[in-house]
Amino acid sequence: MVGVSESAVPLAWTPGFAEWSFPAEAGAVRTARTLVRDTLAEWGLESVSDVSVLLVSELVTNSLRHASGPIGVRMYSRRTRPEDALLLVEVSDPLPDPPRERVARPEDEGGRGLQLVACASRRWGTRRGKTGKTVWFELTLPG
Repeated sequence: MVGVSESAVPLAWTPGFAEWSFPAEAGAVRTARTLVRDTLAEWGLESVSDVSVLLVSELVTNSLRHASGPIGVRMYSRRTRPEDALLLVEVSDPLPDPPRERVARPEDEGGRGLQLVACASRRWGTRRGKTGKTVWFELTLPG
């Protein structure tokens, strides 16, 4: 794939499911954006591509800032009924502490990522894992 770092490790890919692991280095954000955009195009989900890429970019950046180990990205597309069609995206890292949503002042250069996730997604949340945490969000897919 052109422009995609060889350091991204594809863990799984089937139609409607994809998973990658990235080293905690600066190129991870760009690589995650590219893989998410390309995968959604392959799945025919271009309509949610821009917002998905934006939110993944925010969450992977948060992981890079606060964690030191590998970063995982996982996507599921589910269409059981038209009204339930959704895209679930998860970003995992080895830091067990959940992210904190904060109120950014107008002059602050950061601190808006989780607010953006909360506003742009259908639902979002966090959960602890055996070796860290996962931050996830859902987007409604067009019927």
